[in-house]
Formats: sequence, C-alpha cells, structure tokens
Amino acid sequence: MVDRRAVAVNAPTAIETLERPGLVDSRFTVPGMRCAGCIAKIERGLQEIDGIEAARVNFSAKRVAVRHDREFDAEELVAAIGRIGFEAQVADANPLGQDDAEARMLLRSLAVAGFGMMNIMLLSVSVWSGAGGVTRELFHWLSALIALPVVAYAGRPFFSSAAMALRHRRTNMDVPISIGVLLATGLSVYETIIGGGHAYFDSAVMLLFFLLAGRALDATMRNKTRAGIGALLSRMGKSARVLAENGSSRTVEADDLEPGMLMLIAAGEALAADGVIEDGRSSIDNAMLTGESTPQPVGVGDTVHAGAINLGDPIRVRVTAASSDTAIAEIARLMDEAGQSRSHYVRIADRASRLYAPAVHTLALLAFAGWMIAGAGWHQSLVIAIAVLIITCPCAMGLAVPAAQVVASGALARRGMLVKDGSALERLAEVDTALFDKTGTLTLGEPVPSLDHLTNDQKAIALALAQSSRHPLSKGIVSALGAEGVSPASLTEITETGGQGISGMHGEIPVSLARGALDQTGVASTLHIGEEKIAIVYADPVRADAAQTLAALDASGLDSRIVSGDRHSPVRALAGELGIEGEGEMRPNTKLALLDALKADGHRPLMVGDGINDGPALAAAHASIAPGTASDVSQQAADAVFLGKGLMPVALAITIARRTMRIVRQNFGFAIGYNVVAVPLALAGLVTPLIAAIAMSLSSLVVVGNSLRLARMRNAP
Repeated sequence: MVDRRAVAVNAPTAIETLERPGLVDSRFTVPGMRCAGCIAKIERGLQEIDGIEAARVNFSAKRVAVRHDREFDAEELVAAIGRIGFEAQVADANPLGQDDAEARMLLRSLAVAGFGMMNIMLLSVSVWSGAGGVTRELFHWLSALIALPVVAYAGRPFFSSAAMALRHRRTNMDVPISIGVLLATGLSVYETIIGGGHAYFDSAVMLLFFLLAGRALDATMRNKTRAGIGALLSRMGKSARVLAENGSSRTVEADDLEPGMLMLIAAGEALAADGVIEDGRSSIDNAMLTGESTPQPVGVGDTVHAGAINLGDPIRVRVTAASSDTAIAEIARLMDEAGQSRSHYVRIADRASRLYAPAVHTLALLAFAGWMIAGAGWHQSLVIAIAVLIITCPCAMGLAVPAAQVVASGALARRGMLVKDGSALERLAEVDTALFDKTGTLTLGEPVPSLDHLTNDQKAIALALAQSSRHPLSKGIVSALGAEGVSPASLTEITETGGQGISGMHGEIPVSLARGALDQTGVASTLHIGEEKIAIVYADPVRADAAQTLAALDASGLDSRIVSGDRHSPVRALAGELGIEGEGEMRPNTKLALLDALKADGHRPLMVGDGINDGPALAAAHASIAPGTASDVSQQAADAVFLGKGLMPVALAITIARRTMRIVRQNFGFAIGYNVVAVPLALAGLVTPLIAAIAMSLSSLVVVGNSLRLARMRNAP
C-alpha cells in the first residue's frame, strides 16, 4: 500500500477530499489571488480558525489546500475563504479547466481593449491635430460610444477583483487601477456632455490594454505548466478484464478495482492496477518507473505496475494495489508535492504590489486635497489626481518580467528549445548543478545493433526473424539491415514467446532470436542457427554534441552528473566516456532524495530527463528540461523541452536565461526610475491624464524594446 502523502492542491482527480485519521484535506480554486499579500492573507486567515490545522496556497495554480477536522464541509470552507475576501470553489475533477477559462477570458478582454484602443486613438489624432468645435465634439461622442462598452467588458478582471477586495474591507493592486480607469472614463463622459476641450477615453482604454497584456501573458504561460499529472495518470489502463472463481469474466473500471481481484491482461494492454503475475510469461514496457527503454521479461511471481504495457502474451495478474494506491499514482503525488514547492517563488513585482495600492491611493488623495487647498477647484484637482493614478500605473513594472520572458522564449524556440513556463527562465538562470538521465537524454534512446560480424546468410535469417517480432530490439535489426539492402530469408513455423524471443525453421534447421546476456555497454540478443550461437550487441548512441554540451555547462560553472534508472554498468561506462560522475538504478524516490540533499547544501539543481520515472525529479528540481522524444508526462512536468538530436540547447538555455535576468533587472531599474521622475511631475500638476497615459505607455514600450534585444542574441553559449 502506498503511503497517502499530503497531496498538493492541483492533483487531477475526481476525489475532492482525501481522508486521514481524524483529519480531512480539501482543495479549492481561488482565482482572485493576485500578489504575495494574497497568499499571506489566505494562509493566515484560515489557520486562525479553530478546527483548521493547516492551509497551503499554490499561487501558480491559484489553489489552496486545507487540512481540517471532519466537522467542516466544503461549503463552510468556501464561506470561510469568502470572509477573508476571496471567492473560492471546490477544485473539480479537471483542475486545468478554471485556469483555461481565466486565460481565455483575459485574451478576449485584451482583444476587445486592443480594438477599442486603436479606434479611439485614430479619433484622438484629429483632436490632437487641432480639430475643434463640432468636429471635436463629434469625435468625443464617437470615442465615448466605443470606450464605454470596451471599458465595461475589458475592465471586468480588475473591477470584479477590486469589488471583492472592497467588500471585505481590504485593498489590492486592482483597486487603484479600477479607480483610475473609472474616474478617467467618468470625467471624459462629463467633458463630452458639457462640450469640454479634453476627454480621456484613450487614456482609460490604453491603460486597460497594457495591463491586460501583462496579465494575459502571465496566465497563458502559467497554464502551460500544469498538464503533467493528468498525462501521467492517463497512462494507467482505464479498465481491466477481471476473472471470477467460476471462470466468468467482467470489465471493471480502474477506480473500482480492489486488491485480490484477478486481472487478465491481453497483449498490448496497459495495466490498470499494481499486482503480481499468477500465470503466464511476457515482456512489459515499464519505462515509466525504471526509465529503461528495453522491455523487461516477466513471469509468475513478478510484480507489475499500473501503466506498464504488456508487449507479449496474455498474463494473469492478482491485484495488490489499485486506484490511488498504485505506484504511478504515487509518482503523480510526488510530482504534485514537488511542484507545490514552487508556489513560494514570489517575483519582485508581486512583492512590490503589496505596497502599490496604499501608496498610490495616498498620493492621489494628497494630490487632490493639496490642490483643493491651493484653490485649484474640484475639476482641476480631480484631473491631477487622475493623472497621478494613471501615471503611477505599474505597467512597466508588470511587463518587466513577462516581456523579457516572452522574447527570450521566442529566441530559444527558434534554436530548438521550447520554454513552457515564463518563470522557468528565472530558475534556469540560477542553477549551479546539472543532473542528466541516461537513456533518451544523453543518449538517443534508440538501440542500434552491431551486425558487421554476421555473414550475409546470417543477416538474412536475423532479418526474417526480426520482421516477425514487435520487440524494440527486433525493430533495430530490421532498420539496420533494411538500410543495408538485405533480403529476408524464407522461414516457416515462426513463433514468438513473450519474454523469450522468436523462433522458426529455416528449411530443416531451427533458428531463433532470443534475449542474451547483458554487458556493461548495453543489451544483447543471441541468434541461434542450429547449434551455432551468434551474439548481437546493441548500443544506444550518445548524442553527438553531448561532450560539447557538458563542456559548455562546465564553462558556465555547472557541475554535471548522470542519475539514471538504468543498470550501474552502462551508466558508469557512459559517465567515464563523458568525464563526469554517474549513478544507476535510481528510482523516482532516490532521485528526489538526491535533489533534496543538493538543495539542503545550498545548490540549485537542473534536472534533464525523458522517462516517466523522471517526472517527480523534473517537478522537484529548481529547473528542468526534457527532450522532445520524452514521454508526455516528462514533457509536461519539465519547464522546457528541446527538439532535435542535439543536446546543446540545454547549455544555450542557461546562457539565454542568465541574459534574460540581466534584462529583467534593467527593466525594473527603468520602471523605478520612471516613477521617480514621473510622479513628482504629476503631483505638481504638470501632467494631464492624456499625457500620463502616453507616458505610462511609453514606459511600457521602453521595457518591451529593451526586452526585444534578447531576440538578437547569438547562438553561442
């Protein structure tokens, strides 16, 4: 039985609460979290309630896990979170659904704001150019007709968040944004009605557009990081054929399987539960747990796990663990818990936002009060206060990180590295240790046979046998001999035995292709022709640029080593060839233990792996990369995926990530400098709302332009 660990908030399961002795864990979606202050408010507020033992926020997933007494039900906890000031709902069976909906809503709002901004700016150009009288009033009314529905629709993400905060007597960064947009829009409507000379519809819509751009970028990137666990659990069989004592059979869903049931696993079928083989011999693809690309022979008494694929003959398996107790479910939990540790990675912009709202409110109020006292009148004082609210909008600060991340991600994509999580670049820039899986990562994961020692007749017999087999090693023989133009021999009575090999008759001579002994360089099979035995050794080719990549990482200050689920001997042989350390036969939990030890020593490890067994390590590492040939689970769990047969994109990613962080720091420096200069000008009444919106937009464009320098980087690490 698998120990039921504390499950993180975004595990994709239909079960909404997980029972523990005396306590229950419940998970909730809280889409209104916007900054670091929200994390502290929720965790502290819930933990102050009697009967709640702990609350843990996953900020990147917008979820909270609550451990509480059984006396609480889901509705009471939702209400408790609501009293703190956040709308919540029970996490459903598809945890990706809420975030997908949020991202789509932001993108729709961004599109509407962009449409409105372009059209209003066209009308404003004429006003700026000196149009007056009836023409100016007409353009103001047309701008109002466009701006009012645009503001109402595109401003929803900010207005709803601000309203929720105010209802619960708190503030967040959306409150001053909403006030600034609404005041600018309201004053513009007033100016339009009275025929005034100035309207600020362009300011309000432009403000929304740039704010939505930063928020949509962040939401889209965050969504791409969260499909890994679902991909992992999808590897489990959905159902199993269960045999009864009287010999009858029935189909049972995976969630309904129980220990003690006897499953009949057909060829090509994925196991739906863990168990022990009671009858039959076969070979299974167990790469999800071991990372070993070679199928493993299994027989009576051997343990098999959910998600493994039966490649040979039918077998009967007695269930020992099902549903959430299976080994693959445990790996999913490890991935979820490891990913949860990232939720405490808070960006500088998020921390600064805690001070933003009260500071901006105070400045705007002081500006209004000060100018009223100075005798400016309510209209001019309000215009100056609006200018302060707009000019201090944190657009440049908000774009400082995502703009650089998007440009850097695009630059990496053109060089064969796909970055899925914007914050991954921050972590990649900080890594100091690189851990590599062996098979499929440092190597290509494609067994290539050595056949030069075979005669033409032997090659023809080997090809004829291999063509009749589904085994990956046989496919390697077919590929190699097919490339040589070899024609298969004529065989009869061909039979494949799961876990044993394939045999037949070449005339009167018995022939077979069977599993051979293992050596330190790789796997082997044996070609039997009568009494003659010919060994065929397979090698997994090392990526051509592996040594160069490791040298580049070493030059960047990273210490590299191999951590693999493969056997010790081939791992150490490859490590010696590449001049690094290597350790084999490492299970998912031992890889996690190594990562924990490295972190405890102050290191920030990078994990590069491709197998499902690498999923937890990829999620737990400070940063992680998977090859494009990796399993779906590994690709989803990793922060980035590199394409092609070269390994150099890994070293390139480190270089670009470090340059990206330098650009980010420059962006932050400019954003801070902009506010140091612009705020006093606005307070002094030297800036109108329109000029404030233009200045705010220009500051954003400067940040974006600085970030675009990342697109012109050279390929060399």
